[in-house]
Amino acid sequence: MNVLITGNMGYIGPTVVRHLQEQDPDTRVLGLDSGFFAHCLTGADTLPEHRIDVQHFADVRDFDPALLEGVDAIVHLAAISNDPMGKAFEHVTAQVNHAASVRLARLAKKAGVSRFVFASSCSVYGYAEGAARDENSALNPLTAYAKSKINTEHDIRELADERFVITSLRFPTACGMSERLRLDLVLNDFVAAAVAERRITILSDGTPWRPLIDIQDMARAIEWAIGRDPGRGGAFLAVNVGRTEWNYQIKDLARAVQEEIPGVEVHINPQAQPDKRSYQVDFGLYKALAPDHLPRVDLRQSIRELRDGLEAMGFNNTDFRNSDYMRLRVLSGLREKGLLDADLRWMG
Repeated sequence: MNVLITGNMGYIGPTVVRHLQEQDPDTRVLGLDSGFFAHCLTGADTLPEHRIDVQHFADVRDFDPALLEGVDAIVHLAAISNDPMGKAFEHVTAQVNHAASVRLARLAKKAGVSRFVFASSCSVYGYAEGAARDENSALNPLTAYAKSKINTEHDIRELADERFVITSLRFPTACGMSERLRLDLVLNDFVAAAVAERRITILSDGTPWRPLIDIQDMARAIEWAIGRDPGRGGAFLAVNVGRTEWNYQIKDLARAVQEEIPGVEVHINPQAQPDKRSYQVDFGLYKALAPDHLPRVDLRQSIRELRDGLEAMGFNNTDFRNSDYMRLRVLSGLREKGLLDADLRWMG
């Protein structure tokens, strides 16, 4: 099978590539990436892309459709990938996350690709008080990033049929160690702060809810989606991916880090304004459809692997929130150097 992964040179991509090849050594993996974060390596002994059979450097907005010839499945990870970046580059988020994603799906179907896996987000539920949200719950996307994900789901749904099976995986907040680690994710931030300064500062009152998933389990879900039977779930499926019991309040994440890394202080701001990004998610449908691919890496294991990975790197940067560990900082830095234009296209 030939699998094309867009955005393969980001935080999640290297883990997905490795997992797919471990599950089936005959899988031929192709990558398509703009290369914004190619240099953001963390604890990598080699360039992760040495595992890739063919690496294309291209913008997902305007790549050559000929790249899709002979591709059996697409895993679409490429995106402006969080709320701060979506706010800073709102028009680009609409271009990349929505318009380019729909174009890719249409070109894929025309090229004879049979499986399309879209990395969506549980953030489409926005601020949701009360019971955990399932796939039939009302949507309340609050940010450009969340809106782009649900808009894409809406527009690609009509393309699905028995020959073009689409699976939209609504992922919780990602966490876990990577060869291109991001520290602009809540658990990763807490562990980095604990390792570097033995202090975690929660800017909110600590009460907002978040579901979490380790990137290793994201890779396992993607493997399932590539091979899933459309007779179960339909030609188009949007599904929450995770475990219902793995919904956490922010303050509980900090306490868990504190327990795994002794000597860490936790400071909560009880006077903070309420964080509107709070929701719990029901993952019952995924449990029913993919019982053999349920998440396995629990919160404590993610914390330990992050701690061990950072310590192995000799990580001690107390100012990491102003470093290239933050994806917005990387893009802003490339803009300041005149390497990217206002639409985040390479210049020259």
